[in-house]
Amino acid sequence: MKARLWMPDWVGQYRREWVSGDLVAGLIVSVMLIPQSLAYALLAGLPPQVGLYASVLPLVAYALFGSSMTLAVGPVAVISLMTASALAPLAAAGSADYLALAVLLALLSGVILLMAGVLRLGFLAYFLSHSVISGFISGSAILITLGQLKYLLGAPLPSGSALDILNALPDALSHINPTAAAIGVSAIVFLVFARSWLPRMLMALGVGKAASELLGRLAPMLSVVIATAYSALNQVDQSAQVSIVGAVPAGLPGLSVPGIDMQVLRALALPALLISLVGFVESVSVAQSLALKRGERLSPNKELIGIGVANMASAISGGFPVTGGFARSVVNFDAGARSPAAGIVSAIVMSIVIVSMTRWFHYLPHAVLAATIIVAVLTLVDLKAISETWRYDRADAVAMLLTFAGVLLLGVEEGILVGVAMSLAVLVWRSSHPHMAVVGRVPGSEHFRNIDRHEVQTLPGLIALRVDESLYFANAQVVEAKIERLVQEHPDTRCLLLIMSAVNQLDTTALQMLIQLEASLSARGVTLQFAEIKGPVLDKLKSSELGAKMRDRIFLSTHQAFNAFAPQAHR
Repeated sequence: MKARLWMPDWVGQYRREWVSGDLVAGLIVSVMLIPQSLAYALLAGLPPQVGLYASVLPLVAYALFGSSMTLAVGPVAVISLMTASALAPLAAAGSADYLALAVLLALLSGVILLMAGVLRLGFLAYFLSHSVISGFISGSAILITLGQLKYLLGAPLPSGSALDILNALPDALSHINPTAAAIGVSAIVFLVFARSWLPRMLMALGVGKAASELLGRLAPMLSVVIATAYSALNQVDQSAQVSIVGAVPAGLPGLSVPGIDMQVLRALALPALLISLVGFVESVSVAQSLALKRGERLSPNKELIGIGVANMASAISGGFPVTGGFARSVVNFDAGARSPAAGIVSAIVMSIVIVSMTRWFHYLPHAVLAATIIVAVLTLVDLKAISETWRYDRADAVAMLLTFAGVLLLGVEEGILVGVAMSLAVLVWRSSHPHMAVVGRVPGSEHFRNIDRHEVQTLPGLIALRVDESLYFANAQVVEAKIERLVQEHPDTRCLLLIMSAVNQLDTTALQMLIQLEASLSARGVTLQFAEIKGPVLDKLKSSELGAKMRDRIFLSTHQAFNAFAPQAHR
C-alpha cells in the first residue's frame, strides 16, 4: 500500500487493451525521435550522442511524474536554439566546457520548474499571451532556418542574428559545397513531398488515412537512412569534403550530478528561467490540446513537476534541456498511445539504439540533419496569425510583431524578454485605459446598456457611468478625469451613479480618488452613488470612511438606483 503512494495515477488505471496502442506508438515515436534527437543536438551546438541521451531518461521521468497521457517529451527545436544562444557566449560549441554548461543548464531549468510546481505556480502557463508566443516561435523558426544554411549548403556562415547571417550570405554563396548542397536540397524536396503529397498518394492507393499520415511523418528517418547509405558508399566526407556526423560513442551514459560553480550559475540563471518558461508554455499548450480531444484532465502544477524532473533526468544522464514536442506528441496520439507507457517504450528503444546502433550514424551528412530541422521548423512560421491578429486587436499584433522582430534582430533571449515586456505593457495599458460607458434603461425592462449603442431611456440630472475594469493606481486618475468631464458637459447633473459590476478590486489609490471625488462633487451639489458592488469589494469599502459615509447611497442594482432617483428627475 505504501508503494502505491509513489505510483503514477495512470498505472492504477491501466487497462489491458491499452498495451497494443502504447507499444505501437512508442515504436513509431522512436523512429521519429532518432533523427530529431540528432538534429536538435546539432542545433544546440552539441555532439549527436547528447541528443540521444536526452531522449531516454527524460521520457521515463515524465511518465512517472507528468500528468498528460500522450505528451512526448524530448529535445525540441526552439529549446535547442535557446540552449545554443545561452551557451555561445560562454564556451566554444562542441567543447567539453560547452557540454558541461548544457548539462548544468538542463539541471537548473529542471530545478526551476520543479520548485515552481511545488509552489503551485502552474498559472505561469498563461503568463505569456498567445500572440507573444506565436511571434516568438515564428521568429525562432526563421532564425533556426537561417542558422542551418551553413550545414545545408556547406558554406561558411556565422552564427548570430538574422542580419548577421543575411549580411554574410552573398559572400558565402561563392563557397557552396555542391555535394553537400545537393544532398541537403534533395532531402528538403523529399521531406516536403513526404509531408504534403505522400499521404494523399497512399490514400489514393487504398491505404488508410491515419496510416498514410504516419508514414508521411516518418519520412525523416527514411531520409537519414538513404543519405547515410549514399554517403558511406561514396565516401563523400573524403571525396567531396562533406561534413558528416562522424563517430558516435556507443553505450548508455553514466549517471552523475554536474558540478555547480556559482559564477556560472549566475550566468545561466536568466537563460534557464526563460527556457523553463517557454518550454513549460509550449508543453502545456500541446498537452492541453490533446487532453481535450479525449476528455482527459491536465494539471499545470503536475506538468511543472513532470517537465522539471524530466530536465533533471536529462542533466544527470548527460543531456540538455527538453520539453514536450508538438509533432511527436501528435504522432504519439494518432498512433494510439493511451498512457505514458508509450514514452517508456520509446525510452527502451532509444536505449537499444544507443547501445548497438550508433555506428550506423557515422556517415550521416550534417546537410540531412539541417534539412530535417528546416522542414520541421518552417511549419511553425504563422504569418496568417499576424494578419488575423492585426485585424482583430492592434495591441496584440504590435506585441507579436515586436517579439518576432526582437528574436530576429536581437536574439532569442532578448526576443522573449521583449515579448514578456510587451505582454505586461499591453496588460497595464488596457487596464489603465478602461472602457467606460454612460448607460440608460432599455425600455420596458430592468436592463441597462450603453447610450451610444442602444435606444435607451435616461433620467434628467442623473449620469449612470459603468466602469468595465477594476479600479487601481494605474487607472484611478483616468476614471476621475472621465467623471469630471461628464459633469462639466452636463451642468444640470445632480447625481453621479458609478456602476461597479465589473470592479473586482479597489486599491488604496482608487479609494482615495473616490473620497476626493465625493467631496468635490458634493461641494458642487452633485451626489455620488454606487451600484452593483461585488461582495469582496463592498466588504472592504464598508470598513473605510467613505463606505460609512455612503451607507445609504449604495444600491444593489442599477434598476434600484434609477427608481430611487426617478422622483427627483421630474421635479
